[in-house]
Amino acid sequence: MPHLEISDLITATDPRSGDRLPVRRGDVIRQLEEHGDHRAARIVASLPTGRDDVLDPHAVDRLLVGVHTELQRLSEELRIGERLVHLLGPLLAAVRAAATPARPLRLVDVGCGLGYLIRWLAATHALGPDVELIGVDLDAALVGEAARLARAEGLHCRFVHGNAFDLPEAATVYVSTGVLHHFRGPALAEFFRAQASSPALAFCHYDIAATRLAPVGAWAFHRARMRHPLGRHDGVVSALRAHSDEALLRAAAAPGIRPLLYEPRGMSNPFCTTLRPVLGIRPHLEAPLRRALGRASRRLVGPEQLAEVVR
Repeated sequence: MPHLEISDLITATDPRSGDRLPVRRGDVIRQLEEHGDHRAARIVASLPTGRDDVLDPHAVDRLLVGVHTELQRLSEELRIGERLVHLLGPLLAAVRAAATPARPLRLVDVGCGLGYLIRWLAATHALGPDVELIGVDLDAALVGEAARLARAEGLHCRFVHGNAFDLPEAATVYVSTGVLHHFRGPALAEFFRAQASSPALAFCHYDIAATRLAPVGAWAFHRARMRHPLGRHDGVVSALRAHSDEALLRAAAAPGIRPLLYEPRGMSNPFCTTLRPVLGIRPHLEAPLRRALGRASRRLVGPEQLAEVVR
């Protein structure tokens, strides 16, 4: 039976309108208990409710903003921005070299949360002045806080409440960090197909590496850094829900996309590897991307090479 993250259950959004839907605490508790996660059920039981046992939306928003603020500290310690730029820099160089795309190049962060990655990129100017930075999330409270932080920091970037694939402007590259494990079953392949069928030229999604050490490392890391029980619980469950390298490459193999994995299990140290990216690029970009990566291109493998690496 799949593990469940509390944060996925205590908020609900209408997929068409984006409006928030009421969530009853008892329904969430029942779902967690049916999965045998009695600790998570106790955490939810402590959350305040209003009429008809509906979770207090303001209390839930405050909690999630607090948890994501602590997650931002983890992103800083794990140097998420630098890791992404290590691949995004060469990827955007390949895009610029292989074609003359309309300017600006547009990078869209799917499920941006508090927008740490977008704000870091805006603050460091790491990708160049011709890259427009947009963060998108279905959670209005998180997007609102991301926009507030960007204004306070005087950053040139934008945050949008909604579906990243419904933006009026076409993305050049989609990115995310810590999002893929939320998609289960057919939804993972559908996530990649939505990007493949868009005008985007590439995607680069970082998520937890599915190693045997990942749950133990997540427990120790979140125990030391996260104060609220919800954050500690969901941090470990995220590691347990991580997709294997093989599953990611299969799901990312959408029509018109060349799927690639950077530093798969067989090429990385399990004691040091926390996150690793799956990429999808239009086939004509693979050669210029490998040239731009130089010697690091040896760490980039496709489905046909993965079996050899793992073996």
